[in-house]
Amino acid sequence: MNRFLRTAFYARVSSQKQADEQTIQSQRQDLIERIQHDQLVIAPDFQFCDDGYSGSELLRPALDKLRDMIASAMIDRLYVHSPDRLARKYVHQALLLEEFARHGCEVIFLNQQGLPESPETNLLLQLQGMISEFEREKILERTRRGRRYAAAAGSVSVFSGAPYGYRYISRKEGDGQARWEIDPHESQIVRLIFDLVAAKEMTLAGVCRELHARGI
Repeated sequence: MNRFLRTAFYARVSSQKQADEQTIQSQRQDLIERIQHDQLVIAPDFQFCDDGYSGSELLRPALDKLRDMIASAMIDRLYVHSPDRLARKYVHQALLLEEFARHGCEVIFLNQQGLPESPETNLLLQLQGMISEFEREKILERTRRGRRYAAAAGSVSVFSGAPYGYRYISRKEGDGQARWEIDPHESQIVRLIFDLVAAKEMTLAGVCRELHARGI
């Protein structure tokens, strides 16, 4: 094995997975072990990690730097834990893999050990990408439906800070249901601001002066 093969790895976890077992550290350990198993060495500057970045977006700091180095023909082989660590969307996976291949960079996925380059392998990669994207869309849809249901029921499931004019009622205070309730004092100020802008056509600066004059 050529120990002078310029080797890099890419690792990523999204913000939703920070508390899960699949951390950046565990990915790094698996990737380094595989690189050492292949009798290769990797320099610190060739270890690219995006910690807390969504795989559905291509604009990631470490990925941007990696792409620049590959485009400059500085990397011969790239190790990644799995295709969905590189990108969640199949179209992004295909774009990146084609880009890397065009610049002479071989990509090794740890979850595809022993699979030779073939039409069947490429098909498997495509299917994995599409399944990952499908699962992500299902999660987003379930989350969206859950939030809509909670909102329709008057429940607050995400934000603890209430907007001005309301006060936040915690689950403990609200007998198991978090919600916002109108704050009598602040709501009067909100109505005053609305009246100053809508009825009296006062500017923002004018509203600020009026509130200051009233000691608000």
